[in-house]
Amino acid sequence: MLNEFKKFAMKGNVVDMAVGIIIGGAFSTIVKSFVSDIIMPPIGLLLGGVDFTDMFVVLREGVENAGPYVALADAQAAGAVTINYGLFITNTISFLIVAFAVFFLVKGMNTLRTKEEAAPVTTKTCEFCATSIPLAAKRCPACTSELSS
Repeated sequence: MLNEFKKFAMKGNVVDMAVGIIIGGAFSTIVKSFVSDIIMPPIGLLLGGVDFTDMFVVLREGVENAGPYVALADAQAAGAVTINYGLFITNTISFLIVAFAVFFLVKGMNTLRTKEEAAPVTTKTCEFCATSIPLAAKRCPACTSELSS
């Protein structure tokens, strides 16, 4: 059983999948930083200086400190129960960027795959009777015409 597992784990597809998961995790970190540090600040500025990380609704005030809370970190430190819709918006934008990148990656891979899988041409068409014949044929087996090429 250990040998079977070793064969399975060393197959190219499993190793490729593991590498893809590791790279995907690193890519996700980069995209999160891109969205929170590059994309969201200008959007917040255009919307009047809104910081999306501090957009939340308090469902229940904290036990240690009653609201109002200026920042999400203050509400969480006080133990308040919140709905963090600003973080949800940020994470949704991150997801859309990752999904868009994965779409183009898969589309590119499919384009390469179809080129690799194209079968070599092994037949030609008889110019007299339109029958499919082998490339090396000098005469058509259907109409017995002598072929020029």
